[in-house]
Amino acid sequence: MRRLAAAGAALLLATSLATPAAAFVVEVTTSISVDDAQNETQLKDALRAAVDSVLTDAIAFRPTVVVLTHAVVMRGRLYVRLLLADQDGERTFQELDPADDSPSASPPTDVKI
Repeated sequence: MRRLAAAGAALLLATSLATPAAAFVVEVTTSISVDDAQNETQLKDALRAAVDSVLTDAIAFRPTVVVLTHAVVMRGRLYVRLLLADQDGERTFQELDPADDSPSASPPTDVKI
């Protein structure tokens, strides 16, 4: 019986130490009308309002990184895809990112706007 209790305690200890940290990483797509924007300032303000709406209404954590991953204009709307991560999620990306001088690092890609 003692061996079973010791094995259970060891298993509990091992699983509690091996649990990964909780990291939040989310990709969100939102859009704004480009037909309503009369100039670049109005377009920037509309885009900023859309991103602020995502930050307050679409996610339940405070991101430490916000990255625009894709943007496309289609039928009078600007669709943007945002990658949001908290501090733990950002750290995970940094750990997965190969060194810049690494030959296996992927080349940068062009963004179509």
